[in-house]
Formats: sequence, structure tokens, C-alpha cells
Amino acid sequence: MDEVIKIVNDIKQGNIKPIYFFMGEEPYYIDRLTDYIEDNILTEEEKGFNQTVLYGKDVSLEDVMSSARRYPMMAERQVVIVKEAQELSRTIDKLEAYAQNPQPTTVLVFAYKYKTLDKRKKVTKTLEKAGLVFESKKLYENQVGEWIKRVLSGKGYTIEPKAAAMLVEFLGNDLSKINNELEKLIIILPKGTAISPKHVEENIGISKDYNVFELRKAIGERDQLKAYRIADHFSQNPKDNPLVMTTGLVFGFFSQLLQYHGLKDKSAANAARVLKVNPYFMKDYDIALRNYPMKKVSAIVAALRDIDVKSKGVGANAISQSDLLKEMLVKIFN
Repeated sequence: MDEVIKIVNDIKQGNIKPIYFFMGEEPYYIDRLTDYIEDNILTEEEKGFNQTVLYGKDVSLEDVMSSARRYPMMAERQVVIVKEAQELSRTIDKLEAYAQNPQPTTVLVFAYKYKTLDKRKKVTKTLEKAGLVFESKKLYENQVGEWIKRVLSGKGYTIEPKAAAMLVEFLGNDLSKINNELEKLIIILPKGTAISPKHVEENIGISKDYNVFELRKAIGERDQLKAYRIADHFSQNPKDNPLVMTTGLVFGFFSQLLQYHGLKDKSAANAARVLKVNPYFMKDYDIALRNYPMKKVSAIVAALRDIDVKSKGVGANAISQSDLLKEMLVKIFN
């Protein structure tokens, strides 16, 4: 995120590169940077003659370079943007020839999503020398909560840790989806609001009481009544609570718990760092650590592997989601 801010600030200050190559597994920042250049480098009057948007599936790299070599009309520069540039991956090495001598009055932008260039290749090194290469990496789920916090802080909002955890549990690490939901909250809630689980439930539709986060918490506390109540809710709403996702997240919880048992340094700060969880939630892991000895956790992890296989339909075609959820809880609690 800091690198993205620096790129934007450099453009604002007039430090504009002749080539921008945005690539990587996380499309959110690629789209944001591409949109920023599309909206801000040229004036509205200049865009008509001097801004060209191409799509990788519709053009060849030769077409792109030909457009980039043109001169601007009645403007200091032209902008050529190639969206879905990953469609040109088979011939992308040809870009080296242009990068060796880029047109100084052209800003050439590639939105190369879901893929990366080999950093050892000459084309990548030439692009880095001539312009700017930015890799947008997927965030780990344990990093997304902090990202949500920073995004909201920049817009004048705060968020409670549980509310952020609910968004991550429901949407994973897809930043575009999360940002869309945050935008909904920003439209509805006044600036300065501390976003709570109730806000998330009422405006996004994620239940603050019936979600995998609460299920894991109930399991950790050995609150069987609450765990079975949540499992029953999941059974009645299978589309909103896919069994594969539920078993996967519970498996992840116990895998972390097994790792926690093995730590010599069990201080909150070290455990949170090693387990890759928000320190706010370490108390839940401490409770589970007391409730589930290491030997029991090992047995649960093995049992959850079996449930996960069944949840994917292997050797369990006749077993309902409801029965598999109950089987999972029985094996955990007994």
C-alpha cells in the first residue's frame, strides 16, 4: 500500500514514467493505479485525441507499440493503456524492443493481472530501467484486517476487530470485494463512525451471531450448545455457509492451535506473529489451548481431514451437509 501511495504521489508531482507495468495476483491495486492514470494525467480536453484504451485480447503487442510511438496532438503527452494485458503474455518479450527506447511523450500503461513477469528476464530488467514495474501481491488473510483498518482510517472511519474479522471470514482476501462492501458502509454511515459487527450484519448481510468466526469461538470455548445452534443455522442456509469453507476454516483453526501448543515462547506478541492472527483474538486461542490438549488437537486435525474429504463428495455422496456438520462437532467434542 505504501508503494501505491508513492506511485500516486510521484504522478501528482509530475514525476511521470514513460512506462508503467502493473502486474500480479491481486487485481485491486492494478485496477486502482490504472484508473488513477486514466483519470488524472490528461485533462478532459486532451483525452479525446491523446488517450487510447486497448484490451489485450483484441490487439497484438505490435499494435500496442505502434500506438505508443505516435506523437500527441496539441498536448504535452499521450496516454496508452492496455487493460487485460495478461492476454499478451505469449509475446510480451517483444516489449523489450520498445522499452529500450520508449517514446518520451507517451505514457504506456500495462494492467497485467493474475500473472507476473519473470524478474530474471531481460524484458523485465529493461522495463524496470525505462519505467516502473509494480507487483501487486495477494495479502494473506491475517493481513487483510489491518488493510481494512488503514483503508477506513484514510476515509475517516474506524472498525472494531470483530467486524473486520467478519468481513475477512466472509470475503477472504479478495480486496475488490471487500472494498465494495466498505464503500456501502461509507455511503450509509456518517464519517467518524466506529464500524461494529451490528453495522456489518445490518448493511452487508453477514450475521454477527451465525458465522464461522462465532462457530470457531464456540468450539474453542467448548460451548456445545452454541456450536450446534450455529451448525443448525448453517444447515438451513447452505448457500450462505458452504460446508467446504466451514470445514476448511475450522481445520485452519485447529492447525494453528497445534502450532501454538508447540511454541516455546507463548507470549501473546510472539504467538500472534507465528500464527499470523490479530493479537486481539489471541485470548480465544488461549482458551482453546486450555480446553484441547495437544494429543486431542492432533486427533481433531486428523478427523477434520476426513470430514473435509467427505464435504467434497469423496465417498460421502449420500451424507447431507447437516449430518457432516454434526459429525464434525461430535468428533471435536468427544
